[in-house]
Order: sequence, then structure tokens, then C-alpha cells
Amino acid sequence: MNKVCAFRTNAWLPGLLLLAPFVLGAADGATITYRRVFKGSNPEFIEIKVSEDGTASFDIRQLAEEADSQALDVGPAIRGRIFQLADRLNNFEGKNLDVRRRIASLGQKTFRYENGAVVHETQFNYTLDTDASQLAMIFEGLARQQRNLTELNRRLRYDHLGVNDALRQFENDLDHRVLPEPERLLPVLDRIVADSRLVEIARQRARSLAQRIRSSMAN
Repeated sequence: MNKVCAFRTNAWLPGLLLLAPFVLGAADGATITYRRVFKGSNPEFIEIKVSEDGTASFDIRQLAEEADSQALDVGPAIRGRIFQLADRLNNFEGKNLDVRRRIASLGQKTFRYENGAVVHETQFNYTLDTDASQLAMIFEGLARQQRNLTELNRRLRYDHLGVNDALRQFENDLDHRVLPEPERLLPVLDRIVADSRLVEIARQRARSLAQRIRSSMAN
């Protein structure tokens, strides 16, 4: 089980995927960065950047690996939620989020706000702040979502027998509602369903998951 976030997954807002885009309070061109460094975990390094202009990127890897930032798709509802929570946290200006007691290391987490020459940053191991917890969970969820997508594509290309295992991991994350935008995986699920080279149990699982996601989007 990946060591990704100490916050409870049931803190997600039930209707998150149905949220309309928020009116963003920060100035144009702002970027929010989340970084989590946790040596000995898998992955050890997560960095996700989301900008108001709609661009986003991710770098998810072990610390010994070279940096490899790649484009990330983040929808307007999730992007709006990120900036709304950051605004509630005063865009991290003068914000001390770390809990004031000794606690085991859960990874060094960083929130960073950038807008031109304006830069605010705060770091914490664990926090009791509700807005900060929700914001961290969104970013950790985006990381899990991207890892699921990357793994399914890799297995589909190089390891047909391993596709079902990757689907089971995705299904587990879906069950626990930790994925902000699971519909991002619909294209690869549809490819699995249509690929006659794969074992039928994998194709059936992919079909069921795709139907489940589409049904949730329709409600």
C-alpha cells in the first residue's frame, strides 16, 4: 500500500465531481504547487503544479530518479476548488499549519503560492487544519489518479497479464473515493475493453469500472 497521505479519505466533499467552476479570488497567472517528500515511501517525491490559466504538471518519482515534469490534465471544478481552499488559507502567507506536538514523520509537505513577484510558502508534516487537509487530499488524489493512469497504460503496452492487477488497484482507489477525476481514465478503460488480446476478466472489470464512472457522471 503506497504511503501517500495521512488524512482520512472520507473528508472528500460528496459532490466534488459535480462542482461548477469557482470564481477564482486570486489574481490572473497564479500557480499553486504541492510538494511531498517522504524518503522510503513509494513514491518518495510528488510535485504537482496547477495554474489558473488551466495548465498543470506533475513530477512523481523516487528521489534517486531524475526530475521528469510532465503535463497534467486538471478540470475547472478541481482547479477552482484548489484555489478556493488556498484563498481560505490566505494563499499560505504567514500560515503555520504543522500540528504542535510530536508525531511520526509522514512526509514533508509544502504548499506554495506564486503570482509574479508574490510568493508564499508553508511546510508541514501533519496538520489539523481542515482546509489544508482537504487541499492536500486533492493533490494526493491527483497523484494517485495519474499513477493509476500511467500504470494501466504501461501494463497495456508491456504486460497484458498484469492489466487486471492494475485495474484492481484503480478499483480500490475508486472505492475509497480518493480520485478527484476518475473520468480521466475512461479512454484507457475503453481500450482495455476493446482489446481481444487481454484476458476476459480484465476486460469485464474495465467494462464495469467504465460503466460505474459514466453512471456517476450522469447523476
